[in-house]
Amino acid sequence: MGKNFLVRLTICLFFGAGAGAALSPAFAAPPPPMSVPMAEALATHPDAGRGLAQALSSTPATTTRYVTSAGGTWTNVTPGPKPGGYFNPVLLTDGSVIVRSASNKHSYKLTPDINGNYADGTWSKIADLPVIGGTQYAPLYNASAVLPDGRLIIMGGEYNGASSTEVWTNLGAIYDPVANFWRPVTAPAGTSWTNIGDAQSIVLPSGQYMLASCCAYNPAADALLNPQTLGWTATGAPRFNGDYQDEQGYELLPDGDVLTINIWTSPKSRLSPTNTGLFVPAKGVWIAGPNTPVPLSDQRVCNTYEIGPAVMRGDGSLVAFGANTGCAKGGSPIDPTAILDTSTMSWSQGPGVPSVCGADSRRACSLPDAPAAEMPDNRILFAASSGYGDRPTHFFEYHPDNVIVQVSDPLENSTKAGAYYYNFLDLPNGQILMSDFSNQLEVYTPPTPQVDGFAPVISSAPKSVQPGGSYTIAGTQLGGLTQGAEYGDDAQMATNYPIIRFTNVATGHVFYAYSSGFTSYSIAPGAPSKAKFIVPSGIETGASTLTVVANGAASAPRSVMVQ
Repeated sequence: MGKNFLVRLTICLFFGAGAGAALSPAFAAPPPPMSVPMAEALATHPDAGRGLAQALSSTPATTTRYVTSAGGTWTNVTPGPKPGGYFNPVLLTDGSVIVRSASNKHSYKLTPDINGNYADGTWSKIADLPVIGGTQYAPLYNASAVLPDGRLIIMGGEYNGASSTEVWTNLGAIYDPVANFWRPVTAPAGTSWTNIGDAQSIVLPSGQYMLASCCAYNPAADALLNPQTLGWTATGAPRFNGDYQDEQGYELLPDGDVLTINIWTSPKSRLSPTNTGLFVPAKGVWIAGPNTPVPLSDQRVCNTYEIGPAVMRGDGSLVAFGANTGCAKGGSPIDPTAILDTSTMSWSQGPGVPSVCGADSRRACSLPDAPAAEMPDNRILFAASSGYGDRPTHFFEYHPDNVIVQVSDPLENSTKAGAYYYNFLDLPNGQILMSDFSNQLEVYTPPTPQVDGFAPVISSAPKSVQPGGSYTIAGTQLGGLTQGAEYGDDAQMATNYPIIRFTNVATGHVFYAYSSGFTSYSIAPGAPSKAKFIVPSGIETGASTLTVVANGAASAPRSVMVQ
């Protein structure tokens, strides 16, 4: 495997990521997420990077019909510690957000203020990541998920620590937010798990965590975690895509199956494949899925082997964004989208991503390893830039009528960063949190209210509670109808689990309970589930309301007395 600094240097210099380019607040340009074949090729043949850069710089200007609007609003989050750049925000079940440093062992927690506002929230440092077998674990581009017991698991990492050399580590750790403690997690046994790297992962509807191996080949490998013992059990892995799934993402569907859009199986041509795969949890096997109407991964001749995000919408459709960097001569530079109707499991082609990127604002925008997030108003916020991570990055909304609308860019850094810099996270107040490898987070407030029918529905809840008490809540759609935010394959930040929020009637002050014991992560309409929660000890007493939030969509409130 290519473990050479020349890889990062080539990418940063020739893809416009701006090696050493200053962000504000400053953070040196992060090494890009790359497939193993791409890293190996560039390490062995650096001229390939120069050739690709020349092809990108000569991409012809194109026009695409689209709409512009101010959209929602961006707000800076209160500055926190300066750890060396935030990335991969994850929502804990008590409503707080964990962000990690992109270059060291430190992690930080953002807690919303007394009014539930994250922009004015407070920061605290949490426990450092552990040293495992003599190696300080501090991954960049890794698998992550919040488990049904409320703990956060991270596995693998394409990079580790401040080094810009790819290691595709198989280390892992699990964070207990109650004890504020990271515990090492051993990788699944076997040679297939020598490298986990930037692997994809997902929590199945049953609550089981499924992890892929980035680099296992013939056969590919997936494993299920036992959260009590932290042991692993092998499960079925794709056998229809060349027995390889590096750089592919996992998306949960309403029927409980898991979709992956294939990158690797294709005729020997410049085009990428159109086939997909479906993991059927009940049988533990992968089967062939419906073909996409257009290739969505980058063209094979470009050697990036990247895919864009694929996002479930509350209306039951999934929008998959392409990763076409436009490097192939004679090929269309327009980055496509495709729409999956999950009720019929049939695809249709969506609109092309607008050609308003690049230094001249006329080049095709693309989403190889880029963020997207479903918002409570059924619009998808996404970021795109030209080529593979060229700067600047622009921001768009994908509307329910399948029209792409360009919206305002964030307040900081978008002129200096490529799309792969960004991560999104659905917050319980309906906003989208954004990180960009700088020390400045921002929140995006959607321009329209949440859509009726997308939120959890409470069927039973306590009528009175006490501070520190433990209770159970039941209902339908407690995980919502989507996983929330997505990002290619190199980061996961799903939020399809119930967040319990109390609001004091007299003061309007907001308090989040610690929820756990989720009986389901299903995103099917009307799916029943239960959850346990612990009322915060510092909650204000008196008449209050209780709501359940999933992916930013809030249930109808229930009256509750805090005694």
